[in-house]
Amino acid sequence: MLHPQVEAAAQLRRRPSPEELAADPYQRLLGVRAAMEEANEAETGPALPLPVVADFDADGVPCRLYATKAGAPVLVYLHGGGWCYGSIETVDRFCRRVADRSGCAVVSAGYRLAPEHVFPAAIEDAETVLSYLRREGAGLGVDVSRLAIGGDSAGGQLATVTARRQRDAATPLDFQVLIYPALDPLTSAESYDEVGEYGLDRASMRLAWETFVPDPVRRLTPDVSPLAVADLSGMPPTLVITAEYDALRDEGADYANALIAAGVPVVHTRYMGVNHGFARKLATIDAARAAADQVASALRSALTF
Repeated sequence: MLHPQVEAAAQLRRRPSPEELAADPYQRLLGVRAAMEEANEAETGPALPLPVVADFDADGVPCRLYATKAGAPVLVYLHGGGWCYGSIETVDRFCRRVADRSGCAVVSAGYRLAPEHVFPAAIEDAETVLSYLRREGAGLGVDVSRLAIGGDSAGGQLATVTARRQRDAATPLDFQVLIYPALDPLTSAESYDEVGEYGLDRASMRLAWETFVPDPVRRLTPDVSPLAVADLSGMPPTLVITAEYDALRDEGADYANALIAAGVPVVHTRYMGVNHGFARKLATIDAARAAADQVASALRSALTF
């Protein structure tokens, strides 16, 4: 059963007005962006004070650093939002909690969004941030010899594509965190039919993929579809989080199993009673706080050696 906290959280975001629904697709998209930002504080709660919260520019990519101490290992975090929505602000509270509980620094990256900037812009931005940190990390007070990447939903897809590209470039990362990652451009999983009514359906996800990667041929390439990668060996140890009432549930599980089959150490946790997007709603959903703390614990174990 869907947890009552999830149902209550859904009421915090305003519904589109008739005028917004009647608008052209781009205006509707802008309306969704605005609604997400407007509900952000109610969904995610007050900001946890940290010793270091600093905005910086990583060769053109806006970023925010969260840290509790100097010389900490780093998680680069990529927010969710269907490659079209979301921002550093929408995952600010999540990143603060993870930094506080893990002892790791978190760098949240404000990658370029579609449709203004389609594939491969967001992946290029993720790689730009990694390159910048490797070059300038000492000046930021972080230890980039221990480097992880993570993200939720669309950010999870960007994270694991980037991790695989880093593996191929012989600059492997130490860990990856994938929270209900979007991994299948074909939206073929049975979970779309089983739980697509609980906040994320097949039509919405197809539109997100099509907006991010307009070329249907490119959608089936490894740089878009992680499930199309023939060889996953050598990928970093991985935490996968999925949600019971999430249409992306099955593709996340399939990817976890594929990584395991390739010899990658994987922890896959399915949170019950919650749906897509739950993990950032720290103010309203107990499981969100549990998930953030699990991420922090996994990072602490993987990186603070």
